[in-house]
Order: sequence, then structure tokens, then C-alpha cells
Amino acid sequence: MSVTTSSAETKAKKSMKQDLFEHPDFYLLDDLLTEEQKLIRSSIRDFVKKEISPYIEDWAERAHFPYEIVKKFGDIGAFGPTIPTEYGGGGLDYISYGLIMQEIERGDSGMRSTASVQGSLVMYPIYKFGNEEQRKKYLPKLASGEWLGCFGLTEPDHGSNPSGMVTNFKDMGDHYLLNGAKMWISNSPRADVAVVWAKNEAGRIHGLVVERGMEGFSTPETHGKWSLRASTTGELVFNNVKVPKENLLPGKNGLGAPMMCLDSARYGIAWGAIGAAMDCYDSARRYSLERIQFGKPIGSFQLVQKKLSEMLTEITKAQLLNWRLGVLMNEGKATTPQISMAKRNGVEMALKIAREARQIHGGMGITGEYPMMRHMMNLESVVTYEGTHDIHLLILGHQITGIPAFT
Repeated sequence: MSVTTSSAETKAKKSMKQDLFEHPDFYLLDDLLTEEQKLIRSSIRDFVKKEISPYIEDWAERAHFPYEIVKKFGDIGAFGPTIPTEYGGGGLDYISYGLIMQEIERGDSGMRSTASVQGSLVMYPIYKFGNEEQRKKYLPKLASGEWLGCFGLTEPDHGSNPSGMVTNFKDMGDHYLLNGAKMWISNSPRADVAVVWAKNEAGRIHGLVVERGMEGFSTPETHGKWSLRASTTGELVFNNVKVPKENLLPGKNGLGAPMMCLDSARYGIAWGAIGAAMDCYDSARRYSLERIQFGKPIGSFQLVQKKLSEMLTEITKAQLLNWRLGVLMNEGKATTPQISMAKRNGVEMALKIAREARQIHGGMGITGEYPMMRHMMNLESVVTYEGTHDIHLLILGHQITGIPAFT
């Protein structure tokens, strides 16, 4: 072990503090959850308190992705919770999935990104659009954490406009030849497989499973991030990559296929954002009762109580919105605009609460002793990826008026 690693581990151990988080449930939403759903939430919460909370500030400070967490996520069932058990998934409902994402993001958005990309953007399309051979080959290893996956849609020049992608593949007879590049890809530097969206010679978008080790396929890491620092991010570069024909996902093509994946991911983000907001609120509530100024706790002052009251109100509204959306997801009735509303609302709410909570902590709020600055920086990515705040507003605007404003 190197001196640097030992020093970092020693520092992490010294900075460890007990995770005393208590989740707010002002409208008694737990009464709407099944015993199984509450048990799942409890097990993930315990996992986060043990495996993430004691280390996350150190990981974020060092921009370190703890690869060992991948196998641990697999063991706890965080990968592909809604995928059928026959393929290694949890066979759970969507409210359970949301609660899992909520608890993981309460620990850290980067950790939730690792889990939700694996489940919603890699396992989901293979299950939904793949054939039986592909499901059996990839899903169990992804579910267990033996393999890590990533999702390649965004390109350097095509983010909110994915239909403009230039990554393409040609039919070479016994294989496809893939060329192009993807950017801002969570998990890519350590991914074993990538679900990549590219255009065929007719300009039609298809999904292909690209495996690490294929000649011409590389995954450069993105450095210098001030957000999602405990998550690994990079590019996908394809230079005449020979992709076997059996790696094409046959179930669906066109832009609608990756958009269905994004709906699943955005749903998880809506729940995850509540977790980040809860963590900031809980920290602010505790601090307001401990911090003494003018001879009494700052929680006794009107303006602090106003901030806390508004935080709890917004969290409660988001909880109700997400629970109803989860019911619609379980019934197969949820629409893209409904998911967009929840994603946009949840992240905006979490950002505001993180900033207000930081103010309650005063100067201490900018230190790693408390979670607000880390959540704030993370949420600046979350408000942008899987559809920006403005794009989600326009998705809703299209639904309301029938007029698309972004094309």
C-alpha cells in the first residue's frame, strides 16, 4: 500500500462521523407504503449509513470513485430492481425502485448515478429491446455487479438534440463497423459494456452493445469535475470498432428507444433528488437546535423556522408527487411529461433546499463536515443531465399547448 493511500485512508477514518439521518414524513406517507417497500428502504438506508456516509466526503474531496461499491451495490440489489428475477434483477415495483434511488442519493448523487445508469440505462434497454440470448448473457452479470455498464447517447455537439447524433455504423456483411464519440458518460472509464445509440446507413437510430476489449473502442476519463466527484465520468470513442451483429438490440429502433430508457432514469432521479433534499434538511434541522447564538439555539429565530418550514413543505409536496407517479408507473400509465414534471420539480426543489440549508449552517456549511456543498455541486449536474431543467419545461409546454417549442 502506498503512503498516499494510507494517508488518505487515515484521514477518512479520522473524519468519520455517525450518520444520524431521520427521514421527514410530515404527511404520513409511510401509511401508503407496503411492508415490503418499507423493509427495502430500511435495508438500503442501513447500507448507505454503513458503506457510503462514513467515506463520501473523503471520496468527493479526492475525486475518487470507489470501484468496490459496484459489487456491494450488486449484493444489496441496487442494480435493476425492476428487472425480473430470472435475469438477476429484483422483480420489484417502481415505488420500491424509487425508494432505493432516494436512499442512495441521500448518501450521494454520484453513487445514485452509478446505480441508476446500470439499472435504467443499461439493464433496462437490454431487457426491453434485447433478445433472450442477450438478456441471459448480460443481465445477470450486470445485476450482480460483476460487470459495470454505461449508456452512450450524448455527443460533444449533440446533448439536448440527440437526434442530430453523428455516431454511426455500417453493415460490413459479417459485422458492423462503428465510428463516432460520446461524451459525459457516467461509468464509462470502468465500464465492461456500453449500450450505444448510433445511426445506420439509412439514418435510423439503433442500440448496440459494445464490449470492453473490442479493437478501436476506448473510454478516456473526464477530469476536473467540480460535481459528481465520487462518480467516474468519461467519453466513449469508436474508431472502426467491429461490433458482432448479434450485439444489435433488435426489439426497437428510432429515437423513441433511448427516450424510453431516459424516462426510466428520470423517474429514478425524481426520487433521488428528494434524498439529497432530505439530507440537507435533516442536517439543517439538527444544526439549528445545536448552534447557540444570542444565548439560544438559532432554531428559535423566526427566519430560521421559516426556512425549515419551507424546506419541509417542498419535500412533502415532492414526496406526494413521486408517490402518485410511482403508482402510475406500476399501472403502466405514466407519461413522459408526467415524469418530466417530477424530475424537474425534484431537482429544483433539492437545489433550493441545499442552498437554504447551507445558510442555516453559516460558515460551517461550506466545509466537508456537513453535506450541503457536496449535494449542491452534485445537483448542478443532476439538473442538467437526463434532460435539462429548461428542456423538461418545454416537454410540459408541448403537452399543454400541443406546440413543440424545441424543434
